[in-house]
Parts: sequence; structure tokens; C-alpha cells
Amino acid sequence: MKLYVGNLSKTTNDAQLNEMMSAFGKTESVAVVTDRDTGESRGFGFVEMPNDAEANAAMAALHGKEVDGRALKVNEAKSKGPTPART
Repeated sequence: MKLYVGNLSKTTNDAQLNEMMSAFGKTESVAVVTDRDTGESRGFGFVEMPNDAEANAAMAALHGKEVDGRALKVNEAKSKGPTPART
């Protein structure tokens, strides 16, 4: 299951997000999204967890939890639809 983790502190990096999520189970991939120009965190990231029960436990425990003074938003990531063609 792929999870969206939002409202992250600008200082949160991949390793810190992985540490937070791995407390609930195995993570396959962790990525904090960064600005391509500045390299600074955009305040959200994605985590893939192979076990749905562990992913649901992480969502239940972390959604609304305050980390670095910010209440996290954790939910199942929505599928990215097809990208429209540019004209």
C-alpha cells in the first residue's frame, strides 16, 4: 500500500520519515518530495509498505500526530491518473 504523508516539517528527510514509518512494519520505499530548484522539502512524501495491515496501523497511529510542531496527514495515496497531453 502506498501512503501519502503530508504536513511534514521542511527539515524532515527520507531517513527520518523511514524511521517514523518503520516503527509499524517494513517499508519498501520512502521519498520526501523536494523542490527541484532549491532541494528543500515540499512538506510531503510517500511511503510504500508491502503489508496492508501494517500500513493501516501506521495511518491510524500517525494521522493527526504532532511531529516537529505539525499535525501529520497520513492516508492512502491516490492513484495518479494519466497525464494529459500538452498542446
